[in-house]
Amino acid sequence: MHKCALFLLSFVLTVPAAPAAEALGSGAHELRLQHAGLPRHALVHVPAGLDPNRPVPLVLAFHGGGGHAEFMADDARYGWIGQADRAGFVVVFPNGFSRFPGGRLATWNAGDCCGAARDQGSDDVGFVRALLERLKQQWPIDGQRIFATGMSNGGMFSYRLACEMADTFRAVAAVAGTEALADAACRPTRPVPVLHIHARNDSHVQFDGGAGPDAFRDRKQVTDYLPVPETVARWVRRNRSQAEPDRDLGRPGAVCHTHAATPADSAAVRLCVTETGGHSWPGAQRGRLTKEPPSQALVAQEEIWRFFAEVSQHPR
Repeated sequence: MHKCALFLLSFVLTVPAAPAAEALGSGAHELRLQHAGLPRHALVHVPAGLDPNRPVPLVLAFHGGGGHAEFMADDARYGWIGQADRAGFVVVFPNGFSRFPGGRLATWNAGDCCGAARDQGSDDVGFVRALLERLKQQWPIDGQRIFATGMSNGGMFSYRLACEMADTFRAVAAVAGTEALADAACRPTRPVPVLHIHARNDSHVQFDGGAGPDAFRDRKQVTDYLPVPETVARWVRRNRSQAEPDRDLGRPGAVCHTHAATPADSAAVRLCVTETGGHSWPGAQRGRLTKEPPSQALVAQEEIWRFFAEVSQHPR
């Protein structure tokens, strides 16, 4: 059976929280909760073979604007279930704010973006806090290895989590989504390692800033996106990273540079740029119809997990 089809067999956790070792079960689950008077949900994938008595890393993967949790859980598009199975971590796909009962066409309140979540002032940061508390009741989560990543609007929201929940998230990674908060509004309590992945020819969230020609037709749903270099520069300053980056990956179609952590209290900032792929997830087996196919110069989820695993080896 295709891994994504497992979500059709998911169940709703409606019983009182049991001890983590008893509640842990491999496979796909759906978790529902009420937050701020609204029903919210997330899909959870627990790889087979995890030790129920050993805390495991947790990755929260946030879908893009107009998407939903099931879409982000599609392994052909984003690859996170396969990555979790190979590396041995729990992956969660939260669903954003939606005006529809099924949760489709959802967005995240990342600050200046996007859509109804922003316009309605959705407390998505509060939702994430509540979701993490529920997850810790149901599975043995390693509190020192909780990570956030996302595509587009989901990447923007990951940046907001780094700003407002630096005490919780060990590192974040954004794909095709720049920071959407005013610089002064982001005040992390400690340095947070950051990885940013972006296509130079992105026609939605443009590399050099602004909403491109393929962004939402209703421009009121988005914002004048921050340039990728400015997003990186902000985090280099906040993290007190080395000012000059080192090139650590170069191959046809992609290059990565890292602003390393300094001896002082600091954190690394890494940028990977693909030449092609547009507004898509690099390495994906399937892209959007009528859109440029994803770049195959690197595999985003592999680069992200490698970054997460590396930075978590260093004390915070």
